[in-house]
This record gives sequence, structure tokens and C-alpha cells, in this order.
Amino acid sequence: MNAIKLHGRFLSLQHRLGGFWPIVIGFVIMFGVMVMGVAAYMTIEGWPFFDSLYQVIITLSTVGFQEVNPLSEQGRAATMLLIVCGVGSFAYLVGSFTQVLIEGRLQKIFGRRRVQKAIDKLSGHIIVCGCGRIGAIVTEKIMAEGQRVVVIEKDLEVVRELEEKGILHLAGDATDDEMLLGAGIERAKSLVAALHQEAANVYVTLTARQINAGLFIVARADSPPHIPKLKRAGADQVLIPHLFGGVRMAQSVLRPTVTSFLELALSRSDIDLQMEELRIEADSEVVNQNLIESKIRPRFDLIVIGIKKSSGEMVFNPQPQAVLEAGDTMILVGKRDDLDRLRAIL
Repeated sequence: MNAIKLHGRFLSLQHRLGGFWPIVIGFVIMFGVMVMGVAAYMTIEGWPFFDSLYQVIITLSTVGFQEVNPLSEQGRAATMLLIVCGVGSFAYLVGSFTQVLIEGRLQKIFGRRRVQKAIDKLSGHIIVCGCGRIGAIVTEKIMAEGQRVVVIEKDLEVVRELEEKGILHLAGDATDDEMLLGAGIERAKSLVAALHQEAANVYVTLTARQINAGLFIVARADSPPHIPKLKRAGADQVLIPHLFGGVRMAQSVLRPTVTSFLELALSRSDIDLQMEELRIEADSEVVNQNLIESKIRPRFDLIVIGIKKSSGEMVFNPQPQAVLEAGDTMILVGKRDDLDRLRAIL
């Protein structure tokens, strides 16, 4: 477990540094070469620390100064090895720095670092993996609700659109652990796996569940036989977009009034009506009270159409004597202002 955490922190650090990562590696290698050179002179020649350090500096800088003290045959061999390693390390460091400048990536790197810093400050946000037709709609609806969202997308054209819209995002493959860690999956509350490939959604779901056991995961499937795979991988809900769309169209034909009501209650329309779910906390004013005692209907002018118990049982059209317990989730219909007033006491 410690090895997994250490690997995760390493990937997170690498992601934060981005294009500066090769430069950092170059400095680390140079420092390592210097330490080994000093240790070699002190061990082989028996020189004091300062003399050994001075010899390493003049050797790596290739200034051509005379040795501090006469070198033995073993000391000369160590010096030759030091020159080869030092020159190679310096060439790698210069090459990495030049690549950052020549490719014109410096401004992009600083831009990504600003985005990463903003993401690092988030907690309780939602991660959307894949911003295609489905992911784009999901992102739009989440943002319309005022929720914080981070998108992971590898299509450069879509990434540019996200930049123009000012949506927090990471450009990369969501199947990479580095991307998920960079998106703050350890602090997120939900994840939507909306990638085109079925196997990719399974992998993202499995990885996300291992990193954050309390994460609520919604995954996209292409057909019903794939639902059990995603469930076993750790998805809380699995949806098939084309199946859901077909059912919605059929309901629009068979029960147009019901469908219109649901669209009205679930969408941000001009009419002040909304369907919402609110969780009852342990310190709520209405905990351990029945619906009559809670006075939700007369006090807030809201209709309770269902209660999901903490055990997972769903109670539709609850009776007035139904007791509200900590951990229960109420499904209500009413005005947004009334819902916000009730949310404040829960």
C-alpha cells in the first residue's frame, strides 16, 4: 500500500511539473554525479571534502585547471568516468531547457500550471472523463447547476473549445493514472466515465474505485451485456445513452403529459419548478421526525414524492407517518427558493 501511495505521489508530482519535468530530472542527475564524484575522491584519494568538491567542479566545468593533488591511477579512472557522466548530464539538461524554449511551450506550460493550481484547490467536485457528444452535455448540465467540474479529454480540438469556454480541464488520456490524480480524484465526489471505448470506461472505473473508495461513479455502456462488467469494476450506475434516448422518445409518445412534467421539473426552464434530492444529515432539524412533524409541506410548500432510506430501500409516495432518519434522501418537487430554504436546515 505504501508503494502504491508513493507511486501515486510521484505521478502527481510529475504531472504538476509538466514540461519542466525533464529539466528537474537533469538537475537531479547533475547533483547525483557531483555527489558520487566527491565521494570517489574522498574514498580513493583520501582528500578532504572541500578539495574533492573543488576537483569535481573544475572537472565538470572543463576549465582545464591543474588537479588539486596528484592523482593515482584509480583517481584518473574516476575522473574520466566523472567527465563522461558530467558532460552527458549537462548535455541532457541543456537539451531539455532548449526544447522548452524552442518549441514555444513556455507560455502553454505556465497556462497549464495555472489550471492545475485551480484544480488542486477543488474538493467535492465532479470529474468527467471524455467530452464527446455525451460528455459535453453532461458537463454543460453540471455547470448549469453551479457544480464544479473538471474534464479530462485528449482530443486537441475539444481541448481548445474547453479553453475558450473557460472550463477546467486536463489534456490527456483518462486511462492514465496520472491524469486522474491530476484531476483531484482523491478529493472528488463523483466521476462520469463517458469515453467512447467500452474497455476504457471499465479501466477508468476500476482505477477510480481503487483510488477513492467513496467516489460515486456513473459509467457509459454501449449495450446491456456490458453493464455487469462496469458494475463489477465499481460503477454505482451504468447508463446506455441510445437506450435511454429510445425509452425517452417512447414515453413522449405514450405519456406526453408525464414526460413534459419531468422535463419541466428536471431542466432549468423559465418556470420556477424543480425536482431535487436532499439528504438528511444527523444534525438536521427534521431528523427522527415523521412527515407531519417535520412540516415540510406547509412550511416550505414542497411535495415529498419519495424517500430513499439509508439501507437503499426506495419508498414512493410516503405516508404522513413515515419517519425521516439520518442518511435518508428525500425526493421533492417545488420551487427552487423553497428547496434552498429546506436545504439550509438539513
